Amino acid sequence: MSVPARVLVIACGALAREIAALKRANEWAALDVRCLPAELHNRPERIAPAVRAAIRAERAHYARIFVAYADCGTGGRLDAVLAEEGVERLPGAHCYEFFATGPVFAQLAEAELGTFYLTDFLLRHFERLVVEPLGLDRHPELADEYFRHYRRLVYLSQVERPGAIETAQRIAQRFGFAFEHHVTGYGELGTRLASLLAGSAAAPAADAHARGASR
Repeated sequence: MSVPARVLVIACGALAREIAALKRANEWAALDVRCLPAELHNRPERIAPAVRAAIRAERAHYARIFVAYADCGTGGRLDAVLAEEGVERLPGAHCYEFFATGPVFAQLAEAELGTFYLTDFLLRHFERLVVEPLGLDRHPELADEYFRHYRRLVYLSQVERPGAIETAQRIAQRFGFAFEHHVTGYGELGTRLASLLAGSAAAPAADAHARGASR
């Protein structure tokens, strides 16, 4: 019996829980995950160098490497690194897009450009990743300046969690935003990882068939 080649996913730390849930649910034994700090989103210029370093540190140990980031504010710098390294990433500009899927996200953006998006991760860590870095815990009056172009908050939820919708609604009320909730599940994160693992399982079988045919 052939053993699937191991696959490494280099992921944003904001996706750690979701990828772990997908791995358990699908019994992806051949999948390893290395997460980079979610706080890199506050310094997007550091994402591409960090991903490059992780790829080069791990390349010798894995048949396939995949990057679980969108562009994430790097302005194309991440794509430039991945083109040089020959590694693919998740589609889209942000995690909101691959969770919602491209067509749905495009509809949301077209309906209201001034939209603040929340995922399950951002909802859980809203104070630490949004309020505190922006200084809103010390100077709440700054919210009017930071969010003056925003009109709506859209909560894109991956899993059902007690009290989550109510918490998202309170955040919307705090800043005077209209509120919408959309259940996305894991979106293209789930489908792309499933395709990746299916490909890794098929590759050893194909190699074994080729070796047998050459005898």
